[in-house]
Parts: sequence; structure tokens; C-alpha cells
Amino acid sequence: MNILTAIPVLLVALVLVFAGFTRAASRLIERRNPPVGSFIDINGARIHYVHVPASTSAGLPPLVFIHGASANLKDQMLPLRPMFAGRAEMLFFDRPGHGWSGRGPGNNESLTAQSATIAALMDRLGIKDAIIIGHSLGGAVAATFALEHPERTRGLLFLSAATHPWPGAATSWYYSVSAKRMIGQMFAETVANPAGLMRIDAATTCVFSPNKVPDGYIDKASIRLVLRPMAFRANAVDVEGLYPHVVANAPRYPEIEAPTVVISGDHDTVVYEEIHSIGLARDIPGAELVWVKNLGHKPDWVAPDLVAAAVERLAGQPRDLQAIARAVEARIADDAYGTEMCANEKAPVLGQ
Repeated sequence: MNILTAIPVLLVALVLVFAGFTRAASRLIERRNPPVGSFIDINGARIHYVHVPASTSAGLPPLVFIHGASANLKDQMLPLRPMFAGRAEMLFFDRPGHGWSGRGPGNNESLTAQSATIAALMDRLGIKDAIIIGHSLGGAVAATFALEHPERTRGLLFLSAATHPWPGAATSWYYSVSAKRMIGQMFAETVANPAGLMRIDAATTCVFSPNKVPDGYIDKASIRLVLRPMAFRANAVDVEGLYPHVVANAPRYPEIEAPTVVISGDHDTVVYEEIHSIGLARDIPGAELVWVKNLGHKPDWVAPDLVAAAVERLAGQPRDLQAIARAVEARIADDAYGTEMCANEKAPVLGQ
């Protein structure tokens, strides 16, 4: 066999090895991270959700949680469900194509379609309206929901949101590759899984930096589910579609009339907090910006008490969010995890 024949044979062999590894690893990931909720068909998409009905003593409006990129419903449910147990009806769900939810025929087209899926899911579960809580890319979906379904939006809470155009429109290169039709499918079914497994710890460190990653976070929140080929591609399409989506939608934010709170850390290494969060507070009439020093991209895990207080504020209860933010700052003032490794991160990465 000459070298001109050997090279293609070797490349094919490598592709087959990576594809076999990815399939085996994906099956193992699914066995270790089974569904925790129920399933319902919404416009052709099999949506995985956890619905916590209201108790007789519920003092808060219904709450709908929208997770960010690379995540699933457990990413918000684990830290925030205990904060509202017995006090509010709650809906956690895997966005279409993420976690255990199917993508469906329409949700691949735009984040606007995903907001329609959320409204339809609320209809099926009997939730007339709710406070909408969106983290990161989920913040863009939350803002779109408020624009498209204002009558369903009792309030808006943005956590480290990604909602405005950012410099250069750049995303991580692997999202750009994975979002393409042919090459993206091949990439997701071969290289993405083993590469992602090698990088997942470092990427998660940067998502939380400068704050500490909670012990067992990756396993508890089932973050590896995103490394399965279909989920990886759906995630990539969402991230690649975010920039044109916010270019079209950001000029409409002044139309939002729902009470709004925006929580952001000043050390976010994932998104441009000075563009997105400050932009939301500027563009949405009456929005309150809660700016937390030395907080990274994960207020849901690092400051769930602040998140709970913001929900209570949106429900009309008197809460001094700025004072609570100062208490959070005192708690995390000395955090410096991953600061050297993650200092220059600003493209959407794992957990965005």
C-alpha cells in the first residue's frame, strides 16, 4: 500500500474510531443521566419537563425557568427549586433539542419558535401567566417571550443574560463548525464528544469563574448530556443563531412592559455583561439592575438567595435587592477560581 492510499484509509479508520467512541460514550451518558420529569408533545417536539404544582399556601405567581446553552432543566432546578418549594407553581423544562427534549420541526429555525413552544407548553399545563426567569442564552428567549406573549408575562428576571449584539459577533469555533449541515453533523458524531469530555472540567471552571464550581456540579446537573451528537448540534445552532436573533429583537425591548429585574456579575467570563445586562436595564422601562461585584456567570448557583429575593420583588413583595447583593459580595469577595485561565474568555462556552 503506497502513501497516497494509506492516508485516506487512515483517515477513514480514525473517523470510524471516533464515531464508535461517540456512540458508546453517548449511551453511557444517557444511562447515567436518565430523564427526571415527564414528556409531552408540543407541535411535533417531545418536550421533557418538571411541573411542580402550586400548593394551597403558594404566595408567589407561577415561575417558568429557561436554561441557557449547553444546559438542561436540572441546571436551574437543583439550586432554585428548594428556594420556592411550597410557595410557587414551577415549570422547569429542557429547551427543544437540549437534555431529553426533542428538537421538533420548527424549533431549529429560531429562538422565537422556542418561545412559542414555551407558551404552548404553559397552555397544556394550565399556566395562564408567570414570572419568566432566563439564564444566559435563556435570557434572549425570555425577552422574546415577553415581546411575543406579553399577556403571559407577569414579570421578567434575567440572570447573566445574553440579549444584545456583541463585538465581532463571534462564537466559539466548534459551534460555528457544528452548526453547518454536512460537516457539522460529522463533527458532532466524531470529534465533539471526546474533545468535550476532555475539556468539560476546564470549561465549567470558566463558566463559574471567579466563583468556585459547586462540588459534583457536572454530574448533578447532567451537563454531559450536551455532548451527545443531536444535542451538541442543536446547541450549536442556537448559539450561532443568537447574534442575528438579538440584532433583530434588541430594538424592540423598549416595548416590554412587564416588571423586570436584571442580575449580573461584573466578572462574567462568558458574556459581555456590560453590553447585555446594562443594555437590558437601559432598554426595558423601569428595569432594576442588580450589579454584583466578583460574581461570574452563575448567579443561580452562587447566589440563589438573591434570585429568590428578585422573584419576591417581582411578585410585589418589599425586598432591598441592592442590600442583598452587597451581602452576596461579602460572601464571595475572596473568590479567585480560574481567574488566570479564564480571564480572556468571552465567546459562548459550555454552560452559556
